[in-house]
This record gives sequence, structure tokens and C-alpha cells, in this order.
Amino acid sequence: METLMDVQALRNRMTSGRQTVLLDVRWALGNPHGHEQYRSAHIPGAVYVDLETQLCSPPSAAEGRHPLPEPAALEEAARQWGINDGDVVVAYDDTGNLAAARLWWLLRNAGLTSVHLLDGGLAAWLAAGYGTERGEEQHCLGDVTLDFGHMPVVRTEDVLALTRSGVLLDARAPERFSGESEPVDPKAGHIPGALNSPTAGNLTAQKTFLPAAELRRRFAALGITETADVAVYCGSGITAAHEIAALELAGFRAALYPGSWSQWSQRADLPVATGP
Repeated sequence: METLMDVQALRNRMTSGRQTVLLDVRWALGNPHGHEQYRSAHIPGAVYVDLETQLCSPPSAAEGRHPLPEPAALEEAARQWGINDGDVVVAYDDTGNLAAARLWWLLRNAGLTSVHLLDGGLAAWLAAGYGTERGEEQHCLGDVTLDFGHMPVVRTEDVLALTRSGVLLDARAPERFSGESEPVDPKAGHIPGALNSPTAGNLTAQKTFLPAAELRRRFAALGITETADVAVYCGSGITAAHEIAALELAGFRAALYPGSWSQWSQRADLPVATGP
């Protein structure tokens, strides 16, 4: 299962007429204008995916800011995007796939094997000299059937035990990990025993993923091996999926903690650490 597809490979698929479901997941924390940006310019044929409403359940104190979507709701959304069984799916955004990785993880978890991230996203497409389109696009209704449970997940009650027997990565920026800054969640800091591994460190200056060998060295320096139990969290389970994709490129398998810090920090009975 190839995690990434480069721009030239996507272009070749499009020009040869091979069936490809292209999905635009324009989203960033604090930026509600993803859909408007999509309408202004998107890769031809791309359907817009609303992360907040289609890739998440409603937020709650018990589950966090971006709980995983209900299986039936995700299957219905996938059909609306035009996905049929056996289709090749390519997801992208304009932030180095920090948002699109959520869709990649969800569809992989739902049993789809031909799901890819467009390496470099919209910026790479434009840098290659290819054009965009305006407005809204919609595919014919698909008939895909999703089968959930193919990607590992850890729950809140498992997390502290993991820090004693495995590796827990916090994919947030260093200032949020240390507790110097917390713009969204009720407490500042991190889960005791977690190691900081910001998602920005997975990317080049052009917002493409680092080569696999560099990613492997990065994660190996944090004590990750092929046999280690590894889990990843972030603020609310979105960019943690990007870290899981980077780990996969490096040859490592990792579980997602879906509620992440937004769930952990709501609990008065759970410990919080601060500092680097």
C-alpha cells in the first residue's frame, strides 16, 4: 500500500482517464475558510471534503474536539464523494497534508487500500505548472462499502500504560507540548511520559514528506523500533494522522489516540506534565 502519490503520477492518471477519486481537504485550526478557498482554486476534478462535519462527530467534553465520525456517516459521505469499491483515492490540502492525512487514516481504517496523499498537496501541483478550476464539483454517487477497524487505536485508559512499555508521541508544536502556550484546550502541557515529535518535522520546506530514510532516522532517535508499541496524539486527533503516515513511510506502525489532548485535558483525574 503506497502512502504517497506524486504530482506527475496523479497527472498521468488524469490524462489517461484512469478512475481516480480526488478529494480536497482544505482545513486548518482557526481557519474556517477552507471551502471558499476550494471554490476559488482546486485541482480539476477534486471534490471538497468538510473536515469538521464529514470527518468528525460533534465535539464533546467526553470525546474531545474532533471525535472519529460514526461509521455509517463516513460511509454515506464516502459515497457522496463518488467512491466505489476498488477505486483509487487521492487526498490533498494546502498545508502539507496535515488535514488530508485525517481522511487518509479514516479510509485506511475503513478497509480501503488504494488511498494516497498527494505529496506536497496543492502547492506541488501549482509548482509543476498545472492549472486549477473554480467552483464546485461533484461525482456520481458511489457505492463503496466500508469495513472499519483496520488501523490500530488506543483509548484514554491505555495511554499511561503505553508510556511505560512503549513510545507515546505528541505531534503538537513544542510550545504547546511544553505548556508555554495553549490556545484551544482547557489545560496546558502534555501527557506524562510522552515525547514531542512535531508534525512540521516530517516535511521539507516545500511541504513534501521527507525521504523515508530521513524519517526513519528521525523516529529511531526517539527510540522507535519495528517491534515497539507506538501511539500518537496531537491536539484533537487530526495532525496525529500525519505523524502516523510519516511513521508508515519510515517503516513503523503506530496507533492513533483519537481524543488526544482535547480529551485528556478535560479530565480532572488525569495527570499533566509541563516543560520540554
